[in-house]
Amino acid sequence: MKWFTHGSMGGSHLNRPVVGMAATPTGSGYFPVASDGGLFAFGDATFRGSMGGGHLNQPVAGMTVRAQGGYSEVASDGGIFSFGNAAFQGSARNIQLNQPIVGMASTSDGGGYWLVSADGGIFNYGDAIFYGSRVGH
Repeated sequence: MKWFTHGSMGGSHLNRPVVGMAATPTGSGYFPVASDGGLFAFGDATFRGSMGGGHLNQPVAGMTVRAQGGYSEVASDGGIFSFGNAAFQGSARNIQLNQPIVGMASTSDGGGYWLVSADGGIFNYGDAIFYGSRVGH
């Protein structure tokens, strides 16, 4: 198996640590995202904006690339920040969370996304279907 790199932030000064990343639909690029919302584009990834330098109530915990040609970042309080053609489908920002959000994934058609919290809670938006969670197990 061949491994390719399209670049990295290794050796660069970062304001905050990288907390996640997502691949482009082609697999020929990727977006690392930092906890301050800063996002970096490599390979065929196209930068369309980020929360880097913007006001966040809580740090960014992850991101996902959306089929429409954009991407979304999620903060640990459930706030969603969408860029490019990624449609905002809702957020967990105003939900009393038992544990912080730690990641997100988008549906294959990009019409929705799931958020996952540290206790295994799942929150679905858009056309993302809820299949269950591990809360309490």
